[in-house]
Amino acid sequence: METELKQKLKTLPERPGCYIYRDKKGEILYIGKSKNLKKRVKSYFTKTQVGKTARLVRHIYDYELIITDSEQEALLLEMTLIMKYQPPYNVMLKDEIRYSYLKITNEENPHLEVTKDIEKDGALYFGPYASRYLVAETQEFLQKIYPLCHCSGKKGRPCFYYHLGMCIGPCARDVTKEEYDAQIKRISSFLNGGQKDVKRDLEKRMQLQMDNLEFERAKETHELMHVLDRVTEKQKVIMRDSGHRDVVHFAVSGQFCAIQVFFVRNGAIVGRSANVFEFVSDVNDMIESFLLTFYHHPNHLLPKELLVPEQLDTKLLANALGIKVRVPRKGEKKALLELVHENAKSALAAHFKMLDYADELED
Repeated sequence: METELKQKLKTLPERPGCYIYRDKKGEILYIGKSKNLKKRVKSYFTKTQVGKTARLVRHIYDYELIITDSEQEALLLEMTLIMKYQPPYNVMLKDEIRYSYLKITNEENPHLEVTKDIEKDGALYFGPYASRYLVAETQEFLQKIYPLCHCSGKKGRPCFYYHLGMCIGPCARDVTKEEYDAQIKRISSFLNGGQKDVKRDLEKRMQLQMDNLEFERAKETHELMHVLDRVTEKQKVIMRDSGHRDVVHFAVSGQFCAIQVFFVRNGAIVGRSANVFEFVSDVNDMIESFLLTFYHHPNHLLPKELLVPEQLDTKLLANALGIKVRVPRKGEKKALLELVHENAKSALAAHFKMLDYADELED
């Protein structure tokens, strides 16, 4: 260790903030945060390090500090700095499956669209959907039962979809904001767990059509009920409530960590994100930083609730993300958290097997 660096370590403050490690060329190697900078930064140089952390320490030539008023502020600043500089020793989000979302646009004539990016545009987003086929069929189903605008919205000649009953009709008539709001409320209710209500309504509609001898219309309604079954049957319900939540757990061995995030919508698992990292510093800090970066990614929608293991700081995450963060203690939520943990342990074991296989090939 350089003499100048040794002297500098003696001046570390016992304050929350971010630390930035640089090499001899001044390039940023790693950015971290801590509620006690003195304790955290000194630990790199006073403890025996292995793996990725040992490689990092060998290259540290200097560091700089940014003092903050709280650990939460440090966490947010750390995320901003990591996204800006993308240091080589920080855990970065890898290219992964880009999930699809249903979006109700925020405009005079709202549309129901499929997108892969979450934007701050005042629109409503629902998802994620792991299957492109499923999200497309859900979109088409909703356009048939609760149509919004399906054209440019320019009044004049009615569009093709208006004649099919899949456009609310701003191209043919004046559509009031109240009409749009009512349709958006129905769509939102369906996507937030109201599928059973829609099925009951379709059953009543079909029965009324049959009583009125409107057999062609009854046939069309019956087909809609089949579509409804298709878009819901692939989602295995594992919880009795219809909340929108994500469930996070991890497994650690040495300097490697497997993190799994399960997406639960309307009581069913609809997708997941799985990552295995070699990490530096404290594993809990790394995961908290990872989650903040994860939910600021344009393809990830914040859930209403986040379930995490007890090792993580729920208050810190809740304040930083602006959502409910809880540690389940019993029941279905606890069982689901354990399921995610088992998946993380399995992913980590598979990762080590692949590393052993790669070593055998080299030998």
